[in-house]
Amino acid sequence: MTTTSAPLSRKLSVAPMMDWTDRHCRAFHRVLTRQTLLYTEMAVDKAVIHGDRKHLIGFEPEEQPVALQLGGSDPAELAEAARIGEAFGYAEINLNVGCPSDRVQSGRFGACLMREPGLVADCVKAMLDKVSVPVTVKSRIGVDDQDPETALFEFVERVAAAGIASFTVHARKAWLKGLSPKENRTVPPLDYALVRRLKAERPELEIILNGGLEDITHAQSELGDLDGFMLGRAAYHTPWVLAQADSLVFGAEADPVAGRFEALDAYRPYLERRIEEGVPLHAMSRHMLGLFHGQPGGRHWRRILSEKGGRHGAPLEVLDEARAAVAQQMDEAA
Repeated sequence: MTTTSAPLSRKLSVAPMMDWTDRHCRAFHRVLTRQTLLYTEMAVDKAVIHGDRKHLIGFEPEEQPVALQLGGSDPAELAEAARIGEAFGYAEINLNVGCPSDRVQSGRFGACLMREPGLVADCVKAMLDKVSVPVTVKSRIGVDDQDPETALFEFVERVAAAGIASFTVHARKAWLKGLSPKENRTVPPLDYALVRRLKAERPELEIILNGGLEDITHAQSELGDLDGFMLGRAAYHTPWVLAQADSLVFGAEADPVAGRFEALDAYRPYLERRIEEGVPLHAMSRHMLGLFHGQPGGRHWRRILSEKGGRHGAPLEVLDEARAAVAQQMDEAA
């Protein structure tokens, strides 16, 4: 797989999602879109500093443009992790102020930091002092009993004063007690209008919309004067929504692949290379389960990849079998 790195733009990005947006997922998404900004899973600052960095935050140049999302609340440690991320070649460093999981809360980072805008300001200032690439923040509109009408605007004011010019806002509150992380992605009501009002009040800031966006058409209908949008679960579960991103969002003359089978052909060299390195097929094929969502043969595709692709030592021929099953169903439906 070869690509030409696109300049950094946040008109469209794919959200950082734990256990999902790893390097194999990003390599697959890059087959579908050259210009969409891709994010890593959240990496904890201490792990970046003290852990196996190549394993944790390593990536291929072909993934660019790609941003590293960090979690933490210690200014010095976040600054050092940001420095390491920049040295690895990331185009952007993002601070997580939106994750509501118990594990994240116990580490005093993620959405609970919405209550501490002063600390977030200290963190991002320390990061900005250490790196030359953009530093951005991803947040909720508030947490627990906070009034988003007040909390979001005060948070952005304080953090922007520290030098942050780009905010991605998940347009839901996070309930740190009483809701699971999964429920926090769906239960709290969305308030896109509030995010649009934030942009109206702070037009000099780049404001990116996130949360509950189903596809490019839906996102564009909600944008108003906002600067861009971030797709999460929609991009993962139905990745073909990214296949027209370059033309529809970025104005490219053509998209990278014309069809789903062509996408498989483009991704195959990456799969072959990784399998030779000992990466299990399932580690990569699991990110492709939704490629034929809504298409004839889509259920066969998911079943074969899930059942046979998940076996120890599964060969790449499993992908060929799944592809043939889809092709047969498409022929019969024609």
